[in-house]
Amino acid sequence: MTNDYILALWVVALAYMLAVWFKTPKQVSERGFFEGKDENGKEPSLWVLVASAAISWIFAKSIVNSAALGKAFGFLGSIGYGVYYLSFIVAGVAFYLIRTRTSFTSLPSFLEHKYGKVCMRIFLFAVGIRLFNEVWSNTKVVGLFFGGEGSLHYWLGVAVFTIFTVAYTLRGGLRSSLLTDVVQMIFAGVLLAIVLYAISPTLMSEWKAPSIDMNDAALTFCLLAFLQIWSYPFHDPVMTDRAFITEPKTMLKGFILAGIISGAFIVLFGLVGIYAYSQDFSGHSVLSVGMALGLPLLLVFNVIMLTSAGSTLDSTFSSISKLSVLDWGSKKKGDSLQRAKKVIIILAIAGNIPLLSLYMGEEIGPAIISATTISGTMIMGLAPIVLLSFMRTCPLGFHFAFWPGFILGGLLAFAPSVFPASLAIGSGKYALMTGVNLFGLILCTVGFIVGNLIGNQNTKETN
Repeated sequence: MTNDYILALWVVALAYMLAVWFKTPKQVSERGFFEGKDENGKEPSLWVLVASAAISWIFAKSIVNSAALGKAFGFLGSIGYGVYYLSFIVAGVAFYLIRTRTSFTSLPSFLEHKYGKVCMRIFLFAVGIRLFNEVWSNTKVVGLFFGGEGSLHYWLGVAVFTIFTVAYTLRGGLRSSLLTDVVQMIFAGVLLAIVLYAISPTLMSEWKAPSIDMNDAALTFCLLAFLQIWSYPFHDPVMTDRAFITEPKTMLKGFILAGIISGAFIVLFGLVGIYAYSQDFSGHSVLSVGMALGLPLLLVFNVIMLTSAGSTLDSTFSSISKLSVLDWGSKKKGDSLQRAKKVIIILAIAGNIPLLSLYMGEEIGPAIISATTISGTMIMGLAPIVLLSFMRTCPLGFHFAFWPGFILGGLLAFAPSVFPASLAIGSGKYALMTGVNLFGLILCTVGFIVGNLIGNQNTKETN
């Protein structure tokens, strides 16, 4: 990367930071910090909710993933990643039922009532792992736009971006996240339109059709995504926190609109990967396309990454503060806001530690896709735990559903050879994972039902 590019990049990054900082509230109440309410105690409007939920799910890593899948499998690959955004519909309906049938104000409090404090904390521990992974996976994508992995500008990009996001989140927590998300959503939408305008002439004239094998592999990935949407949204506090900050009807409408908008954004950005495939570019899909289109477009790509990563990271920080201070159920004395801010700083530091283990010679896209899909496998048991929660439940039902999925996901990550090839469904690199998810989801659901029957029967006999 040339010095002119680096200088222009930092100028653009500074402009982005000034725009976001200007939108950040200088001071908020405790309810504003944890619940996103304004200074008068009013809940966010429908379109603030839509913009915040949508841009918070347009992660920097998701943009990279969509482009990588478009390059690997064609347009069906990007559609497969877009299937994950049906999670908004699943979550919206589930939370609407919880909120209209009960009086609980958060998912952790609902789970504690249904399964007990131990199970609730196991759930929060899984969520904490998710939040930890969100930090490094997004800061890494941003860092790569400032310089090669491990270079001085790479680390400066990671450091400045992390410190800036921490700074404005400390000012206002969830309220800061909601208000800055609106700015970031507008940025992202305009910039996507610029990118599509730039690549569309070449795409239309040089569209390169994927092979039959690529299409089959893409359909397999689509099935994998469809299997995971029944559990995936429930371990994402970016979504679950926003499900309880407005009236139920507003939430449901907002989630449907956010799913449509963010899903369409991700699928359309997959065209960048298809462009890379049609031009036979190698390496990082987004970087290679940006460099091929010239400095102005490369800067546009960078701002897209900054806005998407920033929206996810500030939501991650506000979520970890609520999880550790309010949801965990600890009765520690002291100022809850100060404790929340300390937790944010700790996560910002700890969450970047994985960057010290550099992926030598490996493209970032596949590594992050793998992390995303495997984490979705490990929490597959949340599907029956939440969606079937209106059955007569007990802690045993939670354990019989949660742990099989967690174990299967762990084996898939660290010892995939233990699974027989006959378990695979479809074709391509995601065939085995798809098979594990299908049979695993069935196992978790049966385990949930059996666990509740046994647990409730034992309770009845004891009484």
